[in-house]
Amino acid sequence: MANNKNFNKMSREEAGQKGGKQTARNHDQEFYEEIGQKGGEKTARNHDQEFYEEIGQKGGNKRNRQRNNNK
Repeated sequence: MANNKNFNKMSREEAGQKGGKQTARNHDQEFYEEIGQKGGEKTARNHDQEFYEEIGQKGGNKRNRQRNNNK
């Protein structure tokens, strides 16, 4: 007989989407601005200028590739 224990379980991705949608229904833009601010401050405390230069370079490179692919 087949094991049906996992039949009704949702994937991690499905659970994340469901949770994200519920959070969006329960909170307004101010909530997201506040958590974004907190995250930015924490990142700034934990990383140095080199980190920001590196991610800026990666972003610039990706943008250039996108721009070149659309020509």
